[in-house]
Amino acid sequence: MAKHFLRELEKIKKMILSLSALVESRVYMAVKAIDTTDVRLAEKIIQTDPEIDEMEIEVEEECLKALALHQPVAVDLRFLVAVIKINNDLERIGDQAVNIAQRVVTIAKQSHYHLVFDYSTMATNVQTMLKQSLDSLVNMNLDLAMTVLHLDDEVDDLKERAYDQIKAAMADHPDQLGYLINLLLISRHLERMADHATNIAEEVIYMIEGEIVRHGGRG
Repeated sequence: MAKHFLRELEKIKKMILSLSALVESRVYMAVKAIDTTDVRLAEKIIQTDPEIDEMEIEVEEECLKALALHQPVAVDLRFLVAVIKINNDLERIGDQAVNIAQRVVTIAKQSHYHLVFDYSTMATNVQTMLKQSLDSLVNMNLDLAMTVLHLDDEVDDLKERAYDQIKAAMADHPDQLGYLINLLLISRHLERMADHATNIAEEVIYMIEGEIVRHGGRG
């Protein structure tokens, strides 16, 4: 029974890592779509979203089955609980990539497309946070997980900067409100990606130390 349980845990690890790689690729595609206004790329993100949804369901079902059949305790229990939450955050990041793709498709229809806000730094930070949170999961690296928590503040600051610049543009160009609102939503979607990456890092800390650090529980 113990060997069978270990095999199930290993299967779950491989599944969550496969989902992680898929989501990370979608984030990369979404960031590229913002930069290039590539409608075909954006549409590919939208069309392939069900793949992430299906994998998320499969991971959750495997975790629940392992919990029901083996009633794990201590480290194994923390692992399964954390994976269920990380699994959900990964799916939500995929949703945000789709949201960005939808904004890009709408923006590309504008005859005078120009970015009021430079998203490159914000997007790079989000990608870094996701990569580091997933690397901390793979390697059970506490220090890397803690780094992600601190990077989240930078993304929040950039979102506020985007809000201020786009708000000023709205005042100057009231005839472009719809277009500018879509730009504002892109910054919101990137910020939400960062939030979910932070959640993943927090769950890694929980896995390693058994300590819940959400809501500012740890600096």
